Amino acid sequence: MPTQKRDYYEVLGVQRNASADDIKKAYRKLAVKYHPDKNPGNVEAEEKFKEATEAYEILNNEQKRAKYDQFGHQAFGPGGGGGGFSGGGFEGIDLEEALRTFMGAFGGGGGGRGGSIFDDFFGGRAERGATNRGNDLRFDLEIDFEEAVFGSQRDLTFSVMDECKKCSGSGAEEGSKRETCKRCKGTGQEVFARGFMHVRQPCSACGGAGETIRNPCRECRGAGRVKARRTITLKIPAGVETGSRLRVAGKGENGVRGGPAGDLYVVLHVREHEVFKRRDEDIFLEVPIPYHVASLGGEIEVPTLYGFAKLKIPPATETGKVFRMRGRGLKGVGSFGNGDQHCVIRVETPERLSGKQRKALQAFAELLDDDNHPESQRLHRRAKEFYKHRDTLQQKS
Repeated sequence: MPTQKRDYYEVLGVQRNASADDIKKAYRKLAVKYHPDKNPGNVEAEEKFKEATEAYEILNNEQKRAKYDQFGHQAFGPGGGGGGFSGGGFEGIDLEEALRTFMGAFGGGGGGRGGSIFDDFFGGRAERGATNRGNDLRFDLEIDFEEAVFGSQRDLTFSVMDECKKCSGSGAEEGSKRETCKRCKGTGQEVFARGFMHVRQPCSACGGAGETIRNPCRECRGAGRVKARRTITLKIPAGVETGSRLRVAGKGENGVRGGPAGDLYVVLHVREHEVFKRRDEDIFLEVPIPYHVASLGGEIEVPTLYGFAKLKIPPATETGKVFRMRGRGLKGVGSFGNGDQHCVIRVETPERLSGKQRKALQAFAELLDDDNHPESQRLHRRAKEFYKHRDTLQQKS
């Protein structure tokens, strides 16, 4: 007797009102658990994978799900008019389509690219010539603050797999040439049976290139490239910052046997500056001012990225006061205008006073009274209020 089919919702472990996302998550969990590649030779796991895929194929399709909810399994049996699966179990499923469904549940899917889903699932499809591309390279470069602000030009020297000069990258000795690989017949792939599946992988004879060389170049041993030192000139645009990444197309490693070169990615690290501190496009710096300027006010010169500039200081300016100088910041990469400069004031206490200066300062101090120090008076007043409140609470307790 044929085995009674289980309810599709029961197979996936979801409620009948489950959302499409819930169905996809449930199927993904089961597919990963029971996938035949993770359970080689396990017939029970293979059957569970088939059962879950069959359920997902129906419940993930809005029209099929509606028919299933109305008629159950009979909707897809002989005469049911539902199409899709046969009444006898899994025989109506195309196994490659099942894997495509599985990958689709992960948000991927190989169907749209015109190839087999098995190619993607088992480590990537080996397209002829695709494996010949050279690797991308990363170069970490430390630059000065000034270079980041105004831009600069640097010569970079690094080790790389570069084109073999003897064979001009072909990998073949003079008089020899590349020939179509006899094992894979130029496809760059070999196909192996694995249980009920067929798996493609790069050809072991040609490494996926689809071609072989009868007489390899003695200098590069057929690779078409050798290790060498390369020097390039890099233009650093103005406004870069730590973490900025510059791409230099085609300056990575050369490809194998004449394949295209990879790219070079230069990651920048900007040294800290003693005076200027950057925050996005704005500049911050601490500006010390003399004691008498803080008291009386005046005009001082402050450094900016573009030279010294005048800054007016109002009377009674205290440490921590910030003055903004519009447009004195920098222009970042891709920004439309300059940022601002923020001057953080620090009142500088005079040092190394002479006897005459000390006497003059003492005489000045004798002329001051409490009204000249409102902040000190405010502090004492608030402290007295605190103590008074404290004493009242203690008397009540």
